[in-house]
Amino acid sequence: MTYTFEAEVWEWSSKTSWFFVSLPEDEADDIEERYGRRAAGFGSIRVEVTIGSSTWRTSLFPSNEEKTYVLPLKKAVRTAEGLGPGSIAAVELVVVTD
Repeated sequence: MTYTFEAEVWEWSSKTSWFFVSLPEDEADDIEERYGRRAAGFGSIRVEVTIGSSTWRTSLFPSNEEKTYVLPLKKAVRTAEGLGPGSIAAVELVVVTD
């Protein structure tokens, strides 16, 4: 199943900065219902993501603070796609089940 949505890029900082987009509630609920039982460590769910011309594999992570799944955006993707905090990312996401 392919999920497509737009979401704002946000930054979480501790000693280092991490950048994420939060999944919309409907997509997060559907993913939880369909794939939540397959979750790995920390409740993560493996996905393949496309933003612009960048495609990569990563994991979604449940966030109690955001009350949804969050998708980390690595620096190479943010740079290639011109994304920074506050940017809107058009995301295509497929859950990896193999």
